[in-house]
Amino acid sequence: MSELAPHHRRIAWVSTDRDRPWVEMPAPQFAPMTAMPNVLLRTDRRHQVVEGFGVCFNELGWRALSRLDEGDRAAIFDELFVPGQGTGFSVCRMPLGANDFSTDWYSYDEVDGDFELEHFSIDHDRAALVPYITEALRRRPDLKLWASPWSPPTWMKTNGHYAAALPWQGSDVDNGLRPDQVGAEGTDMMIQEPRYLRAYAEYFARFIEAYRREGIDVAMVMPQNEFNSPQVFPSCTWTPEGLARFIAVLGPRMRELGVDVFFGTQERPAPEHLAAVLADPAAAPFISGAGFQWAGKGAIADARRVAPHLSLYQTEQECGDGRNDWRFARYTWSLMRRFFEAGANAYTYWNLALDEGGVSRWGWAQNSLVVVDPETRGFRFTHEFFVLKHLAHFVQSGATRIDAFSWTGHENQLAFENPDGSIAVVMQSDLADEMPVTIALDGAAFEVVLPADSFSSLLISAP
Repeated sequence: MSELAPHHRRIAWVSTDRDRPWVEMPAPQFAPMTAMPNVLLRTDRRHQVVEGFGVCFNELGWRALSRLDEGDRAAIFDELFVPGQGTGFSVCRMPLGANDFSTDWYSYDEVDGDFELEHFSIDHDRAALVPYITEALRRRPDLKLWASPWSPPTWMKTNGHYAAALPWQGSDVDNGLRPDQVGAEGTDMMIQEPRYLRAYAEYFARFIEAYRREGIDVAMVMPQNEFNSPQVFPSCTWTPEGLARFIAVLGPRMRELGVDVFFGTQERPAPEHLAAVLADPAAAPFISGAGFQWAGKGAIADARRVAPHLSLYQTEQECGDGRNDWRFARYTWSLMRRFFEAGANAYTYWNLALDEGGVSRWGWAQNSLVVVDPETRGFRFTHEFFVLKHLAHFVQSGATRIDAFSWTGHENQLAFENPDGSIAVVMQSDLADEMPVTIALDGAAFEVVLPADSFSSLLISAP
């Protein structure tokens, strides 16, 4: 039993539906439990610790935000990064060089054969990524940053090109790739000779050091974004064995700099990929976590079972189609539930902001948390922003996921106990009608009537 009986604990309730985001609802009250509840909160059934929530800093996001006046842009950064105000993002991602939402391809050293990296420079990043991340750090100086490349410099690759796939048939995108340069899953497009692996590890180190000089500390790296996927945009396939060879070289250099190395990002439901790298005695000691995205959600539960010592990140939320509609916001909730129930310690959204339509340099339309209208220079927060906020606002860094058990078919919720002792419960009602739900904790219960087709967050105060 809590120090104070549960019915003395206060409850705050916020609800969001398609037309009314973030509505403060009448506070329910605990009362002695007299009947079987629908959901039983079990603080004695504890699972993974949540490190935080975040988003990725991409060049096209900064371009969109730069269209806004200073006041609107400041309000967005406050809402996303000031602790306790909005989403309060605490664990964020950045690209190491160009990615699919850069303005175009670039790397930090495109001089062929420059194994000493004499021409290494992050000058390109000072136009967008450096000011973008700096604005976030002004609101959250303890923001944890991690980075991954989409492609090594072209001269380090077997095909000598940033991309690995031809444009889609009918697309007006031109990436300049020849048919003989197309890559394939299950191959190493990074040249595996030791001198290339050493130069690439040093490339990571120069990146860490250069950003530190800008006042930006990168705490962790992953060696490759989606290492199974040859793409029309910057990409590079690796085998698990190739990644192990590289991590064995990268790991010691990152350890010298106090930077963690995670395996990833993995986008296939193949737990054997991580297992293969952990079985390599030269690579395994340097791996402190693993990252999963897209179909990688089918591997994270196995990773949690076979490697409970690793920190597991959801590294990129599936990105939608640029419509930012309620349908995809509902799907976003299903992804968050899937990853957290499988054991994820952190959850990363993809594009923070984009222009209306969200089309990349390589012709792919995607969703974002903030949409900017280039003509009116106005902005709006999307449905997905509010769905994500239902978790990120109430679930503190260091929270522990707990059981929210039901035997009555009410399985559409997540629950967490925060470090301060408060409990956050996030629920979806996917019905077309209102849905009454009774929630119990330590012998007391309260009832809420969830609005139709809605999301609700309930914060039960600390005892």
